[in-house]
Amino acid sequence: MEVWWAIDVLLCLLFFLLRVRGAGRESKRRSEQEGKGRGGAMAAVVRGVLNGIREKGLSNFLRHARDEGYLQTKIHNIGATLVGVDKFGNKYYEKVHDTQYGRHRWVEYAEKGRYNASQVPPEWHGWLHHITDSTGDEAISGGFHLPGRPGGCPGFTPLAHFSLLLEQNAKAYIVDHKENFSGEGEELIYHSKGHALNPGQRDWTRYQPWEPKKEEAP
Repeated sequence: MEVWWAIDVLLCLLFFLLRVRGAGRESKRRSEQEGKGRGGAMAAVVRGVLNGIREKGLSNFLRHARDEGYLQTKIHNIGATLVGVDKFGNKYYEKVHDTQYGRHRWVEYAEKGRYNASQVPPEWHGWLHHITDSTGDEAISGGFHLPGRPGGCPGFTPLAHFSLLLEQNAKAYIVDHKENFSGEGEELIYHSKGHALNPGQRDWTRYQPWEPKKEEAP
């Protein structure tokens, strides 16, 4: 037990030194790209809106933007880094700075009108759910990153190490990923009351107002 504790401490120190070394380079790179990055992201939003209006027409695009959160998603992506795109066209974003930990990674599904979590392939599942810092592309190519919080020490246990090694070698025996088609059809898929794909999304309130009962006349 003491041996693993000593290894964990050494890894923490090594990780800290590497982050200190790279902090200066990262700060300089962010300052150089931040100005043009935000402008480029806003330009991408404008281009996406114009293309959407051209393809769908104004009324259909406005309905699409309202019901499926198109504009909210594009605005949310401003300032984020596009980490990668999987083979299905899903885009994976990360925004480490000025973002609550646990909400700094997200996916923009390629299928806008019918999306669910099973459309994320296994090589991107670990990165998206903070199990590992290896992106899907790195997992396919055999890369290996210990999971860790931004600015913190990576978690390391023998079990986690073994699990990640299995993940990196999983491509030797797994089959190609397919989304879950069981119960396909909007009438068979459960959507919570506030889900964007729920037809009755706006037919409910978050609270039930108190209405005093009127006493019946004798």
